[in-house]
Amino acid sequence: MLAAFAAVWLVGAFALALGAQDDTDAAPGIAKVLTLDGAVSPATADYLIRGIETAADEGAGLVIIRMDTPGGLVTSTREINRAILGSPVPVATFVSPSGARAASAGTFILYASHVAAMAPGTSVGAATPVALGGGGMPFGDDGDSNGDDSGSPAGPVPDEDDNGVAPDDDATDNGAADGTERSDRQPMDAGAAKAINDAVSQIRGLAELRGRNADWAERAVREAATLTASGAVAENVADFIARDIGELLDQADGMVVDVDGQEVTLETAGLSAVEMSPDWRTQLLSIIADPNIAILLMVLGFYGILFELLNPGALFPGTIGAISLLLGMFALSILPFNMAGLGLILLGLLLVVAEAFSPAFGILGIGGSIAIVLGALFLFDSEIPGFEPSIPALAGLAVASLLFSLVIARLAVRVHRRPATTGTDEMIGARARVQDWADGQGHVLLHGERWKARSTAASLAPGHDVTVTAMDGLCLTVTPADTAAPARN
Repeated sequence: MLAAFAAVWLVGAFALALGAQDDTDAAPGIAKVLTLDGAVSPATADYLIRGIETAADEGAGLVIIRMDTPGGLVTSTREINRAILGSPVPVATFVSPSGARAASAGTFILYASHVAAMAPGTSVGAATPVALGGGGMPFGDDGDSNGDDSGSPAGPVPDEDDNGVAPDDDATDNGAADGTERSDRQPMDAGAAKAINDAVSQIRGLAELRGRNADWAERAVREAATLTASGAVAENVADFIARDIGELLDQADGMVVDVDGQEVTLETAGLSAVEMSPDWRTQLLSIIADPNIAILLMVLGFYGILFELLNPGALFPGTIGAISLLLGMFALSILPFNMAGLGLILLGLLLVVAEAFSPAFGILGIGGSIAIVLGALFLFDSEIPGFEPSIPALAGLAVASLLFSLVIARLAVRVHRRPATTGTDEMIGARARVQDWADGQGHVLLHGERWKARSTAASLAPGHDVTVTAMDGLCLTVTPADTAAPARN
């Protein structure tokens, strides 16, 4: 009986194990979808890197970076590329939706990915570095004729030729996708030449690693060349065109890619796309890393601490000010900034402090407000996509600083016009009452205090009101109140 029970139990356990194995085999894998929409920044890098790591931990079959970017910072771009190159999970970059672009830094990320796909009506290129910053050389925008580098999606894609390449005066040079004649941008100094050559070597290395067009990649850096989606496929910059993620998974199926030095055949046809949205940490970092928010945090923090110093014990302004100031300093530590701009802001804040402690009737405060606004304009390079100063934010900062300075100036004028309330000047003209008197001298009561007094008047007696006319040390000279000048109290 026991043997029969054991046999039934073993058969059942074996059947359950087979069922679990079948369920595991039948369960579809996942493709982790990450979204890069906007400038490449430290917050973007943190989100994408953690997304790739999460995909590896969950055993995902593919990571898809859905991208629409005008460019960004080199340091953040290189961190993303290092994560892609070292990822145990294949990474596909998908320039999507239609009208999106992989400009500047986005071109480098596209080249670093195992699979490069583009939606119809998208563009890639214009990867010329345009400026130097404290946080790393930023990539510029795609050189639109209107100069707009705000990160908004590109406009309508121009007509293409048979190969999908936008028309250009030079038929052998796949240049500007907007149809305008492209001018070669040569470095103006040694620093720019060094940055461009470094970017060229980096993108050529990525092109050789992924088997993509290295010559066009170099033109994208040196000459700001761009391509449409079909032109990118024709020039071996992108692998294929896909309308959506489902079509991307179907076309990527069977591709052989190099993953960490090993050839891997992609099996993506049955993968289920799973979105990974930015968490609170990424969203908070995105807010703090906004240059305009960083400036406002620093100034707000400084004013909060100043208010606490002027009103000890208030606690709330000092606490909020300290937190804001530290957050602003953290933002500066991860963003490229100009030391001259930071110096102007600090000078402006010091002038405002000087106005608060040594009122100059608004002169120092107004000068400080001007210095703060100029410093905010120069603090970040306006050519970096996504890092442009906001004119409304700067206007609000200027108005707040001017109001603060005008309030201090108004208080200073009122105090200056107010009669003295302490010292010898306040005593002259004050009214007192005689307590005792004999032989031209005695004591009077003034402000609740007993003072020694003298007078040439012979008619004084206890209880009489007198007015102070002079003060010699701790002795007052008084006259009867009815014969003296009108008293102040």
